[in-house]
Amino acid sequence: MAIVEVVKYNGSPDVFAWKFPSEELGTWTQLIVNESQEAILFKGGEALDVFGRGRYTLETPNIPILNNIINLPFGGKSPFTAEVWYVNKVNSLDIKWGTPSPIQLQDPKYQIFVPVRSFGQFGIQIDDSRKFLIKLVGTLSVLDKDSIVKFFRGVYLTKVKDAISSYLIHKKISILEINAYLEELSDSLKEKIQPVLEEYGIKLVNFLVNDISVPEEDETVKQLKAALAKKAEMDIVGYNYVQQRSFDTLEGAATNQAAAQPGLMGAGIGLGLGAGIGGAMGSQFAGLAQNINTSYETINCPSCGNVMEKGKRFCGSCGYDTQKVKEDESKKCPNCNAAIENSNSKFCPECGVPLLRKCPGCNCDIAGNSKFCPECGTKL
Repeated sequence: MAIVEVVKYNGSPDVFAWKFPSEELGTWTQLIVNESQEAILFKGGEALDVFGRGRYTLETPNIPILNNIINLPFGGKSPFTAEVWYVNKVNSLDIKWGTPSPIQLQDPKYQIFVPVRSFGQFGIQIDDSRKFLIKLVGTLSVLDKDSIVKFFRGVYLTKVKDAISSYLIHKKISILEINAYLEELSDSLKEKIQPVLEEYGIKLVNFLVNDISVPEEDETVKQLKAALAKKAEMDIVGYNYVQQRSFDTLEGAATNQAAAQPGLMGAGIGLGLGAGIGGAMGSQFAGLAQNINTSYETINCPSCGNVMEKGKRFCGSCGYDTQKVKEDESKKCPNCNAAIENSNSKFCPECGVPLLRKCPGCNCDIAGNSKFCPECGTKL
């Protein structure tokens, strides 16, 4: 195998660790490390020297640890076998994450179990290249974003589920309202996941929760949203669930042919059904029934006997003027108490007693047996 003269890596920024394919090196080999990169030499599975950005010739002064292992002669150009790893230390801020399947959580506000999905992205930077390669890379030849997501999926899924559950329980909010707390959740998750990544030489730049949602096709979610929409409608109109159920029952009774009854009997059955449903609503319908029966008083027409509302002047059946009765009752003979039908009569038709007299003082007409004139006070 030929001795490699130049070692470098210009690959994708999505790759965090990459192993140079050849292990046949020499003390005259040129090692090129770009910006935001570090190169680490491995010999016999042990990490040796770490090289930052720049161009290096693998000589004894540049690889003192390697020199002690393989006893390179000072200034010589001896071939040797070693692994060269490149570590990308640039900030990678667009690593996607998400829950592969819904998480079953209990909504603390409505006490129902709903499936919850969540997704977002996070950013990392390789902080300790040696620790990163030893603890995480192992025998792999390359480690990219997909590998990072795969390795830490169990960590962030557990932390996300715990964080969402804690916010639901401690803050007593519904799963439908939790998107108002995404920023707080993101900061909390960053603090919880950061120590785990530090053990592998990784710095967590940020951890963002972009959305927490529930599947629209889930039956539980459909029922919950339908109930909330109905509640909003009732709040706007101004009635509650008990009243709504009473309305539904009354509507069913009204449309049921078997329950149809003529006149007030059918109305009584409907009102009885309303009165039997719920204490508050029942009392309201009972009061309504009472108001129907006692909203006005009735009298009989003095002429034809027809039932008419008290306070009405004319009978709706024969047109009798009930006000005439009052006028006639006020005109009675002061002697025999007989009713005087003609208001202009001057004598009682029964006993002949004069009904009107002239005052000797002022000559005004005086009715009845008055002893004094009501106008001038003259004694009669």
